[in-house]
Amino acid sequence: MKEKQLRASSGMLVLFLSVVLYIAAIGLVILGGNLLENENNLGVLPLVLGTLWLIVGILPFLGLRVLNPNEALVLTLFGEYTGTLREPGFYYIHPFSVSVNPAARTRLGQSGDVQTMGKQGITISTDGNKIDMEASNKRISLKIMTLNNTKQKVNDCLGNPVEIGIAVIWRVVDTAKAVFNVDNYKEYLSLQCDSALRNIVRIYPYDVAANVDTTGDGEPDEGSLRGSSEVVAQRIKNEIQSKVHEAGLEILEARITYLAYAQEIAAVMLQRQQASAIVDARKLIVDGAVGMVQMALEKLSQNEIITLDEEHKAAMVSNLLVVLCGNRDVQPVVNSGKL
Repeated sequence: MKEKQLRASSGMLVLFLSVVLYIAAIGLVILGGNLLENENNLGVLPLVLGTLWLIVGILPFLGLRVLNPNEALVLTLFGEYTGTLREPGFYYIHPFSVSVNPAARTRLGQSGDVQTMGKQGITISTDGNKIDMEASNKRISLKIMTLNNTKQKVNDCLGNPVEIGIAVIWRVVDTAKAVFNVDNYKEYLSLQCDSALRNIVRIYPYDVAANVDTTGDGEPDEGSLRGSSEVVAQRIKNEIQSKVHEAGLEILEARITYLAYAQEIAAVMLQRQQASAIVDARKLIVDGAVGMVQMALEKLSQNEIITLDEEHKAAMVSNLLVVLCGNRDVQPVVNSGKL
C-alpha cells in the first residue's frame, strides 16, 4: 500500500457555515414556538426543522481537523483508506473518517516521543524501554527523530563479549506503509535496530586481529569495531534501511554511541592493551638507544678522540644501553683510575 494525498475542504469555511446554520436553527425553534403559542399551525414546520438541525448539526464539527507542521493524519472511512493529510492547516473531512496510528501510544525514549503536559497516563518501565500509555491523538510525526537504543552485549567475531549501543536518526516518509504494513512501526524499528546491530557486530573484532575478513572478499583486512567505527555505522544503517523500507521509514544516520568490552573480560583486556603499549614503547626506546650508541661510536672513531678495542666497545655499548633503556634515573660512577 502506498500513500496518497487527501484533498480536504477548508475548515474555516465549514466552521463559519455550521455556526450560521446553528444560529438559524435556534431562530427557527424560537419562531416555531412563538407561532404555536399563538395557536398558529404554521409554527410546526420551523420548529421541526430547527430541532432536527440542532440534533444533526453537530456532525460537521466532528469533521474539523487542525494539523501542525511536520504532522500527518492517516484517514480511513468505514475500513477503507481514503488518504493522508500532510500540509499544515485547518481542514474539514468526512465526519465519520477515523484517524489511524497504531504507534500513537508507544514511547521508546525517542526524541520525538515527548509527553504532553497536562495529560495523565500510566508509565510502564522495562530494562531500557519506556512505554507510556496515555490519551494521545492519532497524528503521525514527520519530524526527524532519534532512537537511542539500549546497550547490548554481543560477541564479536573472535567470541569476545562486547557492550555496544547505537543512536539511529530516522523519519517517516510513507505514512500508509507505516500504518498498514506493520503492526507498530516504532516497535518494528527498535527490533530491527537490535537485529542489525547484532548481525554487523558479529562480523568485526573489537581490535584489529590477524586473518580476519570483515569485508567478505576472502582477504584478511584491518577492520575493527574500534578502528572502523564509521564503516561499521554505515553498514548498520544500510542493514536497518533494508529491513524498514516496507514500513515506510527512512534511516538518515546511525552512530555508535557506546563501545566497550563486557565487564567479565574488561580487566583482562585492559592488561593486554597495557602490555601491548609497553612492548611498543620498549621497541621504540631500544631502536632509539641502538641508534644513539652507533652514532656515539662513529663520532669517537671519526674524531679520533679515543681508540677502543672490541672489549671496551662492548663494555661501552652495554653501559650506554643500560643508561638509555633504563626506567630510572642514572647514578653516575666516576672512575679515577685507568680506562
